[in-house]
Amino acid sequence: MTNEIIKNLLEALQVSPDNIPLRLQVAGMLMTEENFEEATKQYQEVLQRSYGNTKAQSGLAAGYYYQQKYSAAIIVYEQMHQDIALADQVLYIKCLIKEQSMEQALASYQQVLALNPGFADEEIDSHLRIPTGNEITADDFDFDDDESYMMEKPSLRFNDVGGMEKVKEEIAIKIIQPLKNPELYKAFGKKSGGGILLYGPPGCGKTFIAKATAGEIDAKFINIGLHDILDMWIGNSEKNLHEIFELARRNKPCVLFFDEVDAMGASRSDLKQSAMRHVINQFLAELDGVASDNEGVLILAATNAPWSVDAAFRRPGRFDRIIFVAPPDEAARLNMIQSLLQSKPVGEIDIKKIAAATTDYSGADLNAVVDIAVEEKLRESMSKGNIQVLQTKDLLVAVKQHKPTTTEWFASARNYALYANESGLYDDILKYLKIKK
Repeated sequence: MTNEIIKNLLEALQVSPDNIPLRLQVAGMLMTEENFEEATKQYQEVLQRSYGNTKAQSGLAAGYYYQQKYSAAIIVYEQMHQDIALADQVLYIKCLIKEQSMEQALASYQQVLALNPGFADEEIDSHLRIPTGNEITADDFDFDDDESYMMEKPSLRFNDVGGMEKVKEEIAIKIIQPLKNPELYKAFGKKSGGGILLYGPPGCGKTFIAKATAGEIDAKFINIGLHDILDMWIGNSEKNLHEIFELARRNKPCVLFFDEVDAMGASRSDLKQSAMRHVINQFLAELDGVASDNEGVLILAATNAPWSVDAAFRRPGRFDRIIFVAPPDEAARLNMIQSLLQSKPVGEIDIKKIAAATTDYSGADLNAVVDIAVEEKLRESMSKGNIQVLQTKDLLVAVKQHKPTTTEWFASARNYALYANESGLYDDILKYLKIKK
């Protein structure tokens, strides 16, 4: 009976395709029938006719979730901002867990618990809750033992990073040259320190360039994930954050790198009374060096969602340089592919042809392409009883199997660059996409 009703309503939509309430009703019924693929198509139709429709966004994200398209669901949820309801937040957190973005998942769960103290979800709790009786507090971190806590001294240099010439130049002016030419910068009243926010699609080398920055100036490197800071107990997260900055100050020059900073630096207006607001305010105070001297502490942060970062983070003295890290260009892809194929059994491979066929592929995507080709050759080698070498055609087949994961990111980023770019923050995205505004 229900299927007959849906069929009749779909026929009605053919006559009246712009009837948004009717299309939403049909999509909801399809979701109830667990026809998630058709439901998502209807929600997409609504969004084409009514951009930003919250009900359609919520339904589309849920449809993606039930089809196990978690990364697509995440992008939709991140576009919704403060309009996101509790049920959507729960699915968003589950998507993040599925995608192994545990820092973001924990940050989002902190927000849910702050606004809904009695909330519990068995699936989420199994991943993010600390078992009763085994709670961890800031005292469990050995911050006083500087050498044993999350610190390293990278051997990477800028020469090890393929491409990214503009990114390297910006980092050199802001971070490296003040340390190499202190008297010159002092003459102009410039101190060494401050912050750079790197943004762009996942897997394009933001962490790699941060490590190379530390190696370039022979500095200590501290890589901070949100799980290193957040604590289920009020006040401990702020204490953890302060101790991490103190650790960096004791080990100048030091590069302090915050990954997925959008999870911690979300707009404070979106957080209402969340305990995360206190963590953000503590972070801002540490960036400003209110009670301590940050000279020689070089702060880099990375985000896939710069539009979710509080504007206060972009004030002078904080993250006042915001740099777009694009997918590697053809020359960089060529170097990456050569590096990935080293020590593997290869025959005649046209590296230039592979590089040309992988436009918009991130470094992580290229790694996946090589992995797919290698796995196929392993099967073939086991079947034939001897080693079968990689050829150009094997990699081209793998390229067809693995599409660039940056596509979904650019689909979302394009909207922000076109419609929320008053300060020109996203001009580099428009330039990369060859869009003239």
